Amino acid sequence: MKILIAEDQPYLGLLLQEQVRPWGYEAQVVKDGLSALEVLTAEQAPRLALLDWLMPGLDGIEVCRCVRLRVAEHYPYLVLLTGEGGRNQMLEGLDAGADDFLRKPVDAEELKARLGAGRRIVGLQEQLLSAQRQLHERATRDALTGLWNRGSILDILDRELARGVREGRPVGIILADLDHFKRVNDTLGHLTGDEVLRQAASRMLSALRPYDTVGRYGGEEFLIVLPGCDSDRSADLADRLRRAVSAEPVACDAKEIQVTLSLGVTALDPHAVASKVALLRAADLALYRAKDMGRNRAVRADEVVLAEKIPGVG
Repeated sequence: MKILIAEDQPYLGLLLQEQVRPWGYEAQVVKDGLSALEVLTAEQAPRLALLDWLMPGLDGIEVCRCVRLRVAEHYPYLVLLTGEGGRNQMLEGLDAGADDFLRKPVDAEELKARLGAGRRIVGLQEQLLSAQRQLHERATRDALTGLWNRGSILDILDRELARGVREGRPVGIILADLDHFKRVNDTLGHLTGDEVLRQAASRMLSALRPYDTVGRYGGEEFLIVLPGCDSDRSADLADRLRRAVSAEPVACDAKEIQVTLSLGVTALDPHAVASKVALLRAADLALYRAKDMGRNRAVRADEVVLAEKIPGVG
C-alpha cells in the first residue's frame, strides 16, 4: 500500500521509509508541505500519510486543512508527527482534519499499530464506495444488456436536448426495434432471446461514437441519443447500426439466428424547438413506418411527414 511521508529532515524521512517497508508500505518521501499537498491531491494519491507538523511551505496543520477541502471521494488517513505534542496541539491537529497524532521520536510498534488502524479505515471506505458504485449501476443500468435503463436514457436525452438548445446544436434521436423478436422467444425460448438482446446491444455500442448513448427503452426496443447530429447524420448512423446488427447471425446453442433492426430517426432543430415528447413520437412514427415498409430499414421522421402530404404515397 502506498504511503506519503512528509518530513523536512531528510534522514528522518529515510528512516521512516525504511521502517514502514517491512510492513507492506511503499513510501513516497517529500520534504515540504506544498509537495505533500500536491501528492495528496493528485490522481492515484496515497491513502495514508505521515505529516511532520513543522515543514517549509505549508505546515502539517495547513496540509490537513487543504486536503480536507479538496479531496472528497477517496478519503486519505492523515497522521501528524510532532516533537512537542501537548494536549492543545493534539486537539488543534484533529480539528484541522488529522486522523491521528504521534510524538517524536516515533515508537516503531505504536507507528505500526496506528498505520494498521488507518489501513483498516481506508479499506472500509473502499468497500463502501464499491457498494455505492454497485447500487448506482443497478439503479441506472439494464441488468441484461448492460446498457442504460429506460429512466437513465430518458434523463440523458433531457440533458442533451437542453444542451442542444443552449448551444444551438442539433441532437439526433433514434428509436430502434429488433424485428420479429417475439418469434425468437416463442420458437427458441427466452434464454435465446436474452442472448439475441445482449449481442444486438453489443453490436450497436461498437457502431456508435464514444459520446453517443444507447439505452434499453423497453423489451426489444432501444433509444439512441446522438449529440451534434442533424437528421442526415442521424440517418447515416442509424443505417450503420442496422448493418452492424444484421452483419452476421447471432450464434446461440449451436443455432444461428439472423437478426435485423428497424429504426425511426428524428433530430432536434435547436432553432425550432420541439418537446421531448414530440420528438419521441416522431421517431416512434418513423419506426412504425419502417416496420410497415418491410422491416430491416431506417426511416426518417421527415420522410413520414412527406409521405402523409403526398396523395398515393404511404
